[in-house]
Amino acid sequence: MDRNTVTGIILIFVIFLGFSLYNNHRTGKFFEAETEYADSLYNAGNYDEAREAYIRALGYRPKDEETKGKVIELNSMLGLGAAAKESTGITAPPDSSSLTTTGGAQEEADATDAGAFAPAVAEKNEFYTIENDLMVITLSSRGGKVYSVMLKEYQRYDSLPVVLFNGDSTVFGYKFFTLDNKPVITDALTFAPLNYNGPLVAGEEPVILTMRLDAGNGAYIDYIYTVKPDDYMIGFETKFNSMGSVIPANTTSLALDWKMYIPQQEKGRQNEDMYTGLKYKVYQEGVVDVGGARQRQKKDVVTENLMRTDWIAYKDQFFSSVIIADGFFLNASVSSANADPTSRYLRLFESEIGVPYTHGDSTSVRMRMYFGPNSFTLLKKYDLQMEELVFLGRNIIRWINQFVIIPIFNLLDNFIVNYGLIILILTLLIKIVLFPLTHRSFLSQAKMRALKPMIDEIGKKFPKKEDAMKKQQATMDFYKKAGVSPMGGCLPMLLQMPILFAMFRFFPTSIELRQESFLWAKDLSTYDSILDLPFTIPMYGDHVSLFTLLMTLSTIISTKITNPSGGQEQMPGMKTMMYMMPVMFMLILNNFSAGLTYYYFLANVITIIQTQVSRRFVNEAEILKKIEENKKKPVKKSKWQLRLEEAQKRSGYKLPKKK
Repeated sequence: MDRNTVTGIILIFVIFLGFSLYNNHRTGKFFEAETEYADSLYNAGNYDEAREAYIRALGYRPKDEETKGKVIELNSMLGLGAAAKESTGITAPPDSSSLTTTGGAQEEADATDAGAFAPAVAEKNEFYTIENDLMVITLSSRGGKVYSVMLKEYQRYDSLPVVLFNGDSTVFGYKFFTLDNKPVITDALTFAPLNYNGPLVAGEEPVILTMRLDAGNGAYIDYIYTVKPDDYMIGFETKFNSMGSVIPANTTSLALDWKMYIPQQEKGRQNEDMYTGLKYKVYQEGVVDVGGARQRQKKDVVTENLMRTDWIAYKDQFFSSVIIADGFFLNASVSSANADPTSRYLRLFESEIGVPYTHGDSTSVRMRMYFGPNSFTLLKKYDLQMEELVFLGRNIIRWINQFVIIPIFNLLDNFIVNYGLIILILTLLIKIVLFPLTHRSFLSQAKMRALKPMIDEIGKKFPKKEDAMKKQQATMDFYKKAGVSPMGGCLPMLLQMPILFAMFRFFPTSIELRQESFLWAKDLSTYDSILDLPFTIPMYGDHVSLFTLLMTLSTIISTKITNPSGGQEQMPGMKTMMYMMPVMFMLILNNFSAGLTYYYFLANVITIIQTQVSRRFVNEAEILKKIEENKKKPVKKSKWQLRLEEAQKRSGYKLPKKK
C-alpha cells in the first residue's frame, strides 16, 4: 500500500470521526434542551405534552434509559395500554379496538348497533391456552382470535421468550353487514369456548378448541383451531351455522381483517428491519414482496391490491405469521407501514382479505395458520413455496444457496455441534473447489509481473500525454505477441463472485446461526460488538465488530500479497480503489451478521495460504522464457479476423499490405 493510499484512508477516518463528534455534540444540545423543556411540562402537570417532548428527546439519544423510564411512566399514568406499560420499548401500538378500520367498524359498539350480536358486546375478555411441544397459543374471548403466540425453543436478544405478537397489537376478524344493514366486525365481539376445562396440550394426538360467537335463535359462528404435536402449522376453520337470518342471501364473500404490529426480536434493529416484510403467494404463480426492498426506499407506507392469492405472510428476519387458504383467497388489499423508530416495533402490516362465502344452513371456510421460524428446510416441507420467505437472493445466487450451500450446511449440521467449525469447514470446501480458478488468476498475475519491465520500456517511448493512444496500442500489440491477456486474471475472479454474493445472502437469513456463540461472538446471526461507542459514526454505527475488523485487515493483506504491484501500473487510480474497497465494506458490514464477516475473514486467510502455495509452483523465469518464445511465433489470427478478411476478399476489398 503506497503512502497516498494510507493518507487517504486516514483522512477518511478523521473526517468520519470529526463529523461524528460534531454531530454528537450538536444532538446533545438538542437533547438537553428538549429534556429540560419536557421536565418543565412534567413538573407543571402537563403530562401529555411532556410525554411527546420526552419522545422527541429520544430521537437524539435513543439509548438514554432515564428518558425511556419517564416515557414508560407517563404511558402508565395516561393509560395508554398494557403493551406500553410492560414493553421495554417506548410507544405502544393501539389496542385492537383502535386498530379496526373505520367506515362500518364497531369500536366498542353498543348493544343497539350490534344487532343480533348484542349479547356478545359487553362481556369481559378472557383467555384460553392451547399448546404443543413447539409453541403456546393464547386465544382471547374477544374476537375469538389468536391473541398471542410464544415459541418455546427461541428467545429474544434480551433472553425473554419470542412472542410473535400479542392481542394489543393485533386485529383478526370478519367484517360484513347484516340483513338490516348493520356493520359487524367479529374482532370486537365476544366468543365463548366449547368444552374448555383448562390448557389443552397436543401430546401424541392433535387437540381442538372451538370458539363460538352466538347470534341467537340457533345461529352462530365457530372458530375451530386444530393444533398438532410437533408442528408450527395449525388448522383454522370458520363454520357459519344458520346465518341466513343474519347475513344477506346475496353475500358471496366476506372480508377478513388482519392487522399486526411486528415487534423487534433481534439485537441489530437495522439488520432485522432489512429482512422484515409482507409477502404473498399469487395463485398458480410466484411470491411477491411488499414490505421489503420497497419499504427500505424510505417509503412510509406501501399498499397493493391483489387478486387471487394462496397465502399472505407477515415476516421479520427469522420468524413469520402466515395465513393460508384451503383453495385461494378471492382478493386482498395489503399494506406495510413503518412503525415509530423509538418503539420496539418494526412495521404495521394490514390485510383485508376476500374469503369465499356460500349461503346455506351450514357452511365453512377452511384455512391454515403458520406461526414459526423462517427455516428454509422446514418451510419447504409444506410444499407451498413458503421457503421463499427466506430470502436467498435471485436467479443464480438463489440456485447456489438452495442446491449447494444449504445441502452442505445441513449435512455438516448433522455431525458437528459448533457452528463456528461448520462455517470453517464450509469455507474450506468452497475454497478448495474454487482453487483452480484462484490458481489461474495468480498465474495470470505472475505473467503480468514478468512483463512489467517491458511494459515500462514501452511507456518510456511515449512519454507525452498526447501519445496516450499510441502507448495503449503498442502495449496491447505487445500483449498479443506475448500471448498474454491483461484481463486474464479477471475472469476467474468474476466466476467466483456468485459464490461471494450467495454467502452474503445466506448467513444473515440462516436461523440456525441465531443465538449460536463462537469465540467472542455471542450470536453469529448479528454483529459481534467488542466495544460500544458513546457516539454514532455515519454508515459504521455505534459499536466495533471484531470479525469485521479482521475481515478488513485480511482483505488488505490478501490484496497486497496476491497483487503486490496492484496489477494496474497503467491505471494507478484502480490500485488505490483496490485498497479503498475493504474500508468501504468495513463501514457497511459492521452491523451485519458475525457469521458473514467470519466467513469472509476465513476466506481471505485461505486465499493468502493458497497464494503462497501457488507461488511455490510458479517459476517467473520459466514464464518469461515461455513469453519470449511466444513473441517469436507469428501472431495467430482469431476466427473472427479470418472471417472478416474472407468477407472483404469476396466483396473485392483489397487488404492493406503489411510493411
